[in-house]
Amino acid sequence: MKILSFKSGHDGAVAGIDAPKEHLMFSYEAEKDSLPRNSPIDPNTLIDAGLWFNELPDVLALSGWSTRGENHTAISGAGSFGIDESSAIVGTKNFFGKRLDYYSSSHERSLIWATYAMSPFEQGEPCYVLVWEDALGDFYEIDRDLIIHHKGRVLAAPGRRFSFLYALADPAFSGTSETLGKDFSSKLQSASAHGDARAIDGDAQGLIDALLNNSADSRFLHKDTFRGSPYHNVGVASPRFQNLAAKYSDAVFSRFHDFAKTNLTKHYPLLISGECGLNYRWNTRWRDSGLFRDVFIPPCTNDSGCAIGTAVDAMRHFTGRAKLDWTVYAGQPFNDDRIDMEGVTSRELNLSEVAAALYDGMVIGWVMGNCEIGPRALGNRSILAAPFSTETRDRVNKIKGRAGLAPVSPVCLEEDVSKHFDWSGPSPHMLHFQQVTDPRLKAVNHVDGSARVQTVTKDQNAMLHDLLTEFKATSGVGVLCNTSLNFKRSGFINKTSDLYKFARSVGLDGFVAGRSFYRF
Repeated sequence: MKILSFKSGHDGAVAGIDAPKEHLMFSYEAEKDSLPRNSPIDPNTLIDAGLWFNELPDVLALSGWSTRGENHTAISGAGSFGIDESSAIVGTKNFFGKRLDYYSSSHERSLIWATYAMSPFEQGEPCYVLVWEDALGDFYEIDRDLIIHHKGRVLAAPGRRFSFLYALADPAFSGTSETLGKDFSSKLQSASAHGDARAIDGDAQGLIDALLNNSADSRFLHKDTFRGSPYHNVGVASPRFQNLAAKYSDAVFSRFHDFAKTNLTKHYPLLISGECGLNYRWNTRWRDSGLFRDVFIPPCTNDSGCAIGTAVDAMRHFTGRAKLDWTVYAGQPFNDDRIDMEGVTSRELNLSEVAAALYDGMVIGWVMGNCEIGPRALGNRSILAAPFSTETRDRVNKIKGRAGLAPVSPVCLEEDVSKHFDWSGPSPHMLHFQQVTDPRLKAVNHVDGSARVQTVTKDQNAMLHDLLTEFKATSGVGVLCNTSLNFKRSGFINKTSDLYKFARSVGLDGFVAGRSFYRF
């Protein structure tokens, strides 16, 4: 049985599962070919996905989706909400002349089942699940029989409430909670690193209380509603706002932590899903909380994992199984659309040569194999640089079109991570917070001394591990700057023509694609 699954709406994706093998065949996100961030599924993505099938799949699956607003009218499949079997649609559909099984379940279920299926725990081991995102802020329990139990809603729309604070302070934003920038959450995380939560005033606490008013529908998040606040258009670089951001981040997390401490007392593992699962500070606080035996966050914790989640839900329905064998490199393969590349010299890839070039200060694009799933560049669609100077950080941020002091994440040999950061063991998906302990790593050291590390093993990504090993032999440090290879506000670059255009336009010194090293 092969299952073809679609996630409609923003963060569109299409995924395929081989159910007898419990294997994720692929997960293609619509944005992952230099298309606009958060794109819906387009014909190209569908055609690419079809190449995996020698014949039509056995099951079509569709993640539910709804309109925003008070009624949340279903516009795709089973709609957005519901956790029991009544929230699913089961039937058959005619598809290119063949009658196929059809399964659709809610957006809510897709988030739950994606993180459950990808987690390392055996099926039948009970788990808690936290879904926190634009609409949902809820805890669940999955029992040994794969039944989902709702443990309680902590806060409606935590993702939207969190992002809105940045919008409120930003004079350039004039919209509503419906038009918040998708990057506002990460920008607020960065702002909070500059602030001191202990330095807030009464105005700040009053605003926090208003924004976290659980009885209010999230439609109240409109800048005009808060025009009288001293934080309205105060400026996102204002120290007063940065202190508020630090306190607000603490307040949102504490709301959920306090609920969990009181109501989730069985010490089960915690699985985290939803866009707030990209908040690496909160993820580490969950890990360090002591409330759970373990904590797992998938790399596609936001809506990019929903096609996987609905495919798993369909597999669970038809086979009784809900676990996957998967790799983070299950995205689109690179398209080497050969072009004339003026001003470029090409050599066969030699990792020691690349390591030496990085040590000499070159900033290099790095393309290997298939795209990563989820929003983080994890060594297959990356920009790499040496980690030693603030000048390198500033140059990488200029290349990316970001603020000069924006954090640049490190990638590190897993066996060396405790030499450079206050961390031991794996952090393969760049979803946790660490403190930098090595003073040499100035390019990846954020203003508060923090970093968001990706650790790499030979089994996880052999080429990147080998490059880090060569760089360590050259520099003494198995760490590099690693940020995503993409045009601004677009998904990862996935073909040679775009890679060459990007490298020329932003001033990369060269790029690696496949088995070749190209230098300008």
